[in-house]
Amino acid sequence: MGYVAVSGGSEAIEASIRLLDYYRSGTDKDLDIETVAEKLSLLVDRVMGEAGLYSKTYAALALKQCEGCIEEAVFLLRAYRSTLTRNYYSNVLDSNNMRVVRRISSAFKDIEGGQILGATYDYTHRLINFEIGSEDAGALRMNVLEELNSQRPEEIAPCPRVSDELKKEGLIETVLPDKAEPFDITENLLEYPADRSARLQTLSRADTGFLSGLAYSSLRGFGGAHPTVGELRTGYVEVNVPYLFDEAQEIYLGEVLITEVEIFSEADDEDKLKLAVGYGAVFGRNENKAIAAAILDRELETGGPYPSQNEEFVLTHGDSLEMSGFLSHLKLPHYVTFQSKLDAVRKTRGGKA
Repeated sequence: MGYVAVSGGSEAIEASIRLLDYYRSGTDKDLDIETVAEKLSLLVDRVMGEAGLYSKTYAALALKQCEGCIEEAVFLLRAYRSTLTRNYYSNVLDSNNMRVVRRISSAFKDIEGGQILGATYDYTHRLINFEIGSEDAGALRMNVLEELNSQRPEEIAPCPRVSDELKKEGLIETVLPDKAEPFDITENLLEYPADRSARLQTLSRADTGFLSGLAYSSLRGFGGAHPTVGELRTGYVEVNVPYLFDEAQEIYLGEVLITEVEIFSEADDEDKLKLAVGYGAVFGRNENKAIAAAILDRELETGGPYPSQNEEFVLTHGDSLEMSGFLSHLKLPHYVTFQSKLDAVRKTRGGKA
């Protein structure tokens, strides 16, 4: 009987998997990987960030495979990442020399290097544009390229950090450089209290919605302070690895698009003579997540009674893969445990009767 049950279960599972093709085959128009990667770039960036693997192509492939489900795409991409050989550790990315495409500050109107609005939906009317449903993608691409070529801006020089000027005035807490090797959360079990490098890595890979909700709770009063965005910048940073025969030299591998944020808030010192800084950085264009990570970085550094200040609560429950996996396991058979609960309720009811 046991064998029959297993056999029947496996056949049902195989049929269920085949049925997924039915939902993916809703139209005879195909969705190629390049289209997903370029037309849904913000979604692709979110998947890359939560998976911890910078590959627009594979993130787009994962999204296509699982019908656009972010949690499943992150699962697929992390699973693939775990099979890759790690040949090198890159040098620390130098975001001071970022090739900036967007850079703003809410703390100051005039900043050295200027405010660069770049591409953002912040100033749109947020009304559905029904014309997009029938637009000519080829014509749109051609028009955009022609406009860019006719109005090509000058090369943007590296922008100094807003916080650098405040540091010169002694208005920001000074954090001494940490010469210790960064903690690698992909190869080591996270322990508490966690190193700050481990916290920042975990926040970078955490679920965007979870981080945003926690940061929002902090802003509503369930946290330490209401911070100001000192600087938000999006741009490309170089990835280099040490030269094998001379570590003083490095080899350029390419560049990655990141968003990083520094937020300013009151420091912990009793005299309130300085400002404290929270930091967040994520793959791609994902500004709300970077802001949320910076807020939570500051909240965890401060500590306190609120959920956003509890290190284990924030770092343990924010992982997209762990979160979706634990919820999904509830769909698996729990016949024995449920029957024991049911028997306990019946026994209690019988005793009271």
